[in-house]
Amino acid sequence: MATPTPPACALLLLLGFVSLSLLQGAHPSQARDTVAAGRPLSGGESLVSKRGKFRLGFFQPDNSSDSWYLGIWYNQISLHTTVWVANREAPITDPASSQFSISTDGNMVILDQRRRSTVWSTNVTGIPSNNPTVGVILDTGNLVLADASNTSAVRWQSFDHFGDTWLPGGKLGRNKLTGEVTRLVSWKGYGDPSPSPFSLELDPRGTSQYLLNWNNYNAGDAGEEERQYWSSGNWTGHAFAAVPEMGDSNASPVSKYTFGYVDGANESYFVYDVADESVVTRFLVDVTGQIKFLTWVEGAGEWMLFWSEPKRQCDVYAVCGAFGVCAENALPSCSCPRGFRPRRPGEWRRSDHTAGCARNAALLPCGDQKSSKNDEDRFYTLPNVGLPSNAHSVAAAVAGSARDCEIACLGKCSCTAYSYNYSGGCSLWYGDLINLQDTTSSGAAGGGSSSISIRLAASEFSGAGNKRKLVIGLAAAGSVAAVVAVVLVTMFILRSRRLRSLRRVEGSLMAFTYRDLQFVTKNFSEKLGGGAFGSVFKGSLPDATPVAVKKLEGVRQGEKQFRAEVSTIGTVQHVNLIRLLGFCSERSTRRLLVYEHMPNGSLDRHLFGDVVLIWETRYQIALGIARGLEYLHEKCRDCIIHCDIKPENILLDEAFVPRVADFGLAKLMGRDFSRVLTTMRGTVGYLAPEWIAGTAITAKADVFSYGMMLFEIVSGRRNVGQGEDGAAVVDFFPATAAGLLVAGGDAIRGAVDGRVAGEADVGEVERACKVACWCVQDDERMRPSMGMVVQVLEGLVDVNVPPIPRSLKVLADPAKYVQFFSGLPST
Repeated sequence: MATPTPPACALLLLLGFVSLSLLQGAHPSQARDTVAAGRPLSGGESLVSKRGKFRLGFFQPDNSSDSWYLGIWYNQISLHTTVWVANREAPITDPASSQFSISTDGNMVILDQRRRSTVWSTNVTGIPSNNPTVGVILDTGNLVLADASNTSAVRWQSFDHFGDTWLPGGKLGRNKLTGEVTRLVSWKGYGDPSPSPFSLELDPRGTSQYLLNWNNYNAGDAGEEERQYWSSGNWTGHAFAAVPEMGDSNASPVSKYTFGYVDGANESYFVYDVADESVVTRFLVDVTGQIKFLTWVEGAGEWMLFWSEPKRQCDVYAVCGAFGVCAENALPSCSCPRGFRPRRPGEWRRSDHTAGCARNAALLPCGDQKSSKNDEDRFYTLPNVGLPSNAHSVAAAVAGSARDCEIACLGKCSCTAYSYNYSGGCSLWYGDLINLQDTTSSGAAGGGSSSISIRLAASEFSGAGNKRKLVIGLAAAGSVAAVVAVVLVTMFILRSRRLRSLRRVEGSLMAFTYRDLQFVTKNFSEKLGGGAFGSVFKGSLPDATPVAVKKLEGVRQGEKQFRAEVSTIGTVQHVNLIRLLGFCSERSTRRLLVYEHMPNGSLDRHLFGDVVLIWETRYQIALGIARGLEYLHEKCRDCIIHCDIKPENILLDEAFVPRVADFGLAKLMGRDFSRVLTTMRGTVGYLAPEWIAGTAITAKADVFSYGMMLFEIVSGRRNVGQGEDGAAVVDFFPATAAGLLVAGGDAIRGAVDGRVAGEADVGEVERACKVACWCVQDDERMRPSMGMVVQVLEGLVDVNVPPIPRSLKVLADPAKYVQFFSGLPST
């Protein structure tokens, strides 16, 4: 029997609850769904589909812009989400003086009355003048041009002219007779519906695979025109080869969807539909260049990511735009190198980096290189990068050394960068640099790892300029050096005294200022890592106590509410939970938490790295984590659901005692938490099915995540591996462990990490695998509580061999491999 959920968990439950109130409570709109000759649409008027699901009208994607568009959006959800735009390349400036109507030739058109021009038209030819037509918005989100006397006689439909979104029921495919393909083309920016370089289409060469392409429509002689950066693989009869999530339509997360690939005589296409009309979904090519399948979660007021490709953001070609550098482990993933700044800062702040970076200072004009070395363009070397592909090689006879290579670039006005490799020679780049990837801490796919020297104006270098100015500057600096030194020493003494005066009283937290934490962390100079909630930096208090300072990102709570939630987290004390020592709250952008420092780092480093944890340590870690979660779920004054259990959030002290980290932060993130869960790499692999299915989230979601992690503790490997090329490798260990468990006997020893299998206690291994299998049951009612998990691992309670979850049965067959419950490893 399920236990009632404590009142304090109500807010967290809303995150996973797909509210049906809008759908159930809505009645068919009285607004019209049809535009006809003599009945145009103008200004703030709109059409609404018969059951009120979709609305068509004029809208502004960005309130700061004067651009207006005719589009279709969801009518029954709280967030304006556009699914189709008619005039995406030709915005209007005044909807009041524009009309959407049926023209004299029977086409749907957008007319600009002031300019007396047609902005957009369906451009259908051969419509009889004696056969009136109408435009109708359907409950599928499809806008059709049909005969007025028979609306089933469709002459044109928006489903044949997709924008960035592919709705259920629409066909995305290829006409075999004409060779034409329908494409999804992403918006150029979150506030700009015009077409971007990113598109998805069925392979025009005739295969059954779908391709993600980058098209540079403005490519010059030195630029690339097109690049394919992802493929679905060919249709196998039940799934696309590179989309294993489709492997079994009966698997829990995909049970609400039906899909199929049709290869007919005249056309080939893929179509999907939703079995449950209460579920609102969308499939789109995002501004980021990734394809995303999302489900609307009304309780969170946001779209929940169901699936996306490519998994790695930096695998999207040119995602950071011209001169932008993509780093897979950074937040945000795009940055501008030295000498550059975001070309469109507003879009950059909204995580749209495709406009790239612009120079701070222009290069010298062609033919205007000065004889003075101080005025010449210079080069800044960017190390450890995957090089752009459109390089021009220089013969060794011309550039036999790095200096020769530099001179060769300087000698060409349009040369923007060079790279010299002693084995590969000299390469030059002209125009914009596209697809730069930082490979410092993650092996970026393609291009290898090397260094590139980017051409900058002389003013970007501290040594540039007139020597006389330098001497004057040094003299001026020397004159104030003594004063500055006195001020700094005084500030240092005062700051040290202030920090020494901060004393943690039992049951309370230290309140730091932002400057305090800059001092403690040496201006955030030593980064320990990053996760779903922000980056973590090492610090040291004046009494030499080491601390970890987490910079929170995405917290939108008010000051009082934030302090209240932090105080609640600070009162939670348990040997297996990380201890919060203090916090900082200055404005909404400076929210930091100060934790005790764990010298052995996170569990993932020890499970999947070169250091081998002995079996006894692994088992005690598994037990300690279970005790910590039991305390959060059952022994706190208020139930705390963690929502993000994974090895990266388990820290180890000097004795390898586990401490659960980041508990309570889900509530701090509020509405933004669904985005955190679905954008951080690796997190999705531990999510319970109910996150995707849209049902209520309870403490049993943590139980599922714990079970997935317990499989990894036993095996010492990710549930899904990763090949050298970054692609997922079908190696789903939970399915293997479940099979060994059913086999019984000593076979279960084969589930243990081969490096420690000989020393493992068979009884403990069997208990751990039983617990893990029970924890990942598809039905949350069959999962144990964390209190029961603790008792089983302690040997106080014995349990039967659990039934193998349906999802694991599917995963046991590589041909039907489903990735929802594994995900890619965090990086």
